[in-house]
Amino acid sequence: MTIAVLPEVYRKLIAPHLPDWIEPRFWENGEELIALASEAEIGWFDMFDKTDALVALERAEKLKWLNSQFAGVDWMPLDALAARGVRLTNGSGLNANAVAEFAVMTMLAEARGYADLIRAHDRKEWAAWPSAMRELKGSRALIMGYGEIGSTIGRILEGLQVEVTPMRRSARDGALGPDEWRDRLGDFDWVVLAMPGTPETAGMIGAAELAAMKREAVLVNYARADIIDQRALAEALHGGRLGGAILDLTDPEPLPSDHFLWDCPNIRITMHKAGLPTPQIREATAQRFLANCRAWKDGAPLTAEVDLALGY
Repeated sequence: MTIAVLPEVYRKLIAPHLPDWIEPRFWENGEELIALASEAEIGWFDMFDKTDALVALERAEKLKWLNSQFAGVDWMPLDALAARGVRLTNGSGLNANAVAEFAVMTMLAEARGYADLIRAHDRKEWAAWPSAMRELKGSRALIMGYGEIGSTIGRILEGLQVEVTPMRRSARDGALGPDEWRDRLGDFDWVVLAMPGTPETAGMIGAAELAAMKREAVLVNYARADIIDQRALAEALHGGRLGGAILDLTDPEPLPSDHFLWDCPNIRITMHKAGLPTPQIREATAQRFLANCRAWKDGAPLTAEVDLALGY
């Protein structure tokens, strides 16, 4: 028997369908996870607060395959997993539609001044003219990172008649490459970040990049917080050198009430809610794990296996 240490929240979706060679042990909190980790050959240690999950990873000396529903795995000790020969699968693509819908929702809300209507509603006041009144139609968007999430955002935006330009590692099919996008930043009304977090992306959007954008442009981040220099962003917003920012990711999380980002003009902070698991995401996550169980047993390729050297 192979012992699999799995999250209780997925028990109903996976327990009835697990193959008979897996002996499942379900955990409900960090204490239970840490207690069970040393037995795990297959592990699923996802927690929003990563503290206990990281302790569990240290103790999981028998671990052979680690599964995660998260697309981003930069919080894990990837070098240590590689040295131990642990295979890692992630949630790449599982929440792409949910994140893309959320991203485009926030862009539409920004374009039409929807926040003003909500605030007026809360005050029980009939709203005056919104602070923004423009359409997405005819605007231009640079989408940095054109994987599952970025390309899904792109398809939705194209349906709204936005001119979409991808940025990806290889410049092909009209996409900008890693050495081309900076010179084109001034062309776009929206700069959307959707790339995986790696050491190369940290600090990618700093003062120089913000200065190169249109004054009316909106920076939209659904990637990683550390891609943006937050101080430089705040200075650009306070100085009127950038039209706005939509941040689903911040550093730290949650933001303290006295953090400088809260006080920036024309900023929307959506508190890392874009990728919260919908029922559809949970079902797809369970089905992928079960399929990967069969593949792992058969020695077949695993869906969404992470290259531990690249980090995605």
